[in-house]
Amino acid sequence: MHISNNNSQLNQFGSGLIGLLLLFFSTAIFAQSDSSAQTNKQLNDIQRAINQQKQNLSSTNVKISDLEQQLKTDDVAIGKIAKSLLDTSTNLTVVRKKLTELTEEKKQLDIAKKQQEQILAKQLRAAYSAGHHDYLKLILNQEHPSSVQRTITHYQYLNAARIKEIETFKVTIKKLNDVELQQQLKAEQLAKLTQTQNQQKQILELSKTKQKQTLNALNKKVLTGQQKLVKLEREEKDLVALLKKMAAAAQAAENLVGLSKLKRKLNWPVKGKISHSFGSSKQGYLKWKGVFLSAPIGRQVKTIHNGTILFSDWLNGYGLVSVVDHGDGYMSLYGHNQALLKSVGDRVEAGEPIALVGQSGGQDKSGLYFEIRHTGKAVNPKLWCQ
Repeated sequence: MHISNNNSQLNQFGSGLIGLLLLFFSTAIFAQSDSSAQTNKQLNDIQRAINQQKQNLSSTNVKISDLEQQLKTDDVAIGKIAKSLLDTSTNLTVVRKKLTELTEEKKQLDIAKKQQEQILAKQLRAAYSAGHHDYLKLILNQEHPSSVQRTITHYQYLNAARIKEIETFKVTIKKLNDVELQQQLKAEQLAKLTQTQNQQKQILELSKTKQKQTLNALNKKVLTGQQKLVKLEREEKDLVALLKKMAAAAQAAENLVGLSKLKRKLNWPVKGKISHSFGSSKQGYLKWKGVFLSAPIGRQVKTIHNGTILFSDWLNGYGLVSVVDHGDGYMSLYGHNQALLKSVGDRVEAGEPIALVGQSGGQDKSGLYFEIRHTGKAVNPKLWCQ
């Protein structure tokens, strides 16, 4: 009985212990289940945030790409109208010079005409003073044959002189009429060119406004330091690939011997202050491969030495770019221009204008980006230019 009671108590204790264990494990399982569910929820939230960030970044990249394409369109449009405006200004200068020459020529012809009129008037008065003679009567008059001969000779001389002066006068009048006609035509041409110039200036200002709007929209797409670095890396990689491709395709003329013997003998392509030096920090570990020369918009960019234009187009990050092959693996690059004045294949001489200073490619200030490369490697322009 005693044993039975003990067994019963043991059984009751065992049952209670099992119950407690079951309750403990059940509680632990539920707790673990709740914790797991919470963790999964957090992971899902994080994943959704990552996906959303990816979508936002992808959307931002698409918008930036669209804005860069729009910037290219704006830059190219400005380049074309700026070049046309330069051509119009050059034509205006030529026409004004010709008009000045015509005015001076007309002035001299007016003086000649007046002098010839005076000579003719003098001759006519002399003829009138000599009187009117009947040539037949003079010839038939046998009283003074020597006198008659002298008179006839005198009349022949006067007539020949008058005829000569009259012919000269006719030539002068014709020249004067031609000059006056040319003056009129040049004046009309000048008026049309002036009108064209004014229209081009208006279009240029509108294009600049549009470019500024695009640039402002692009600047609003705030990029992190890492994103800027990636962007600059991509642009520099594209530039290097382009230069490598051009170097492989370049077939320089025999008289292009490179720049190796011209250190510190070349002029800078544009007058301006160096605001970014070769080798200085650009972004992160990236360094400037050339120099940035601050200069006003529209100033002429001149090639540093003889060469052939290898590239003349828009390049992402560098705007409107000209690249000149100087031979022996040497090339010079001119970026962020407002307009390009030369085409691919054109031969250029040292100091010849090839572009106009601008701020294309997304620059917030005007100036020229300038590089010198030898066999694809960027070298310090200060070693060549002074």
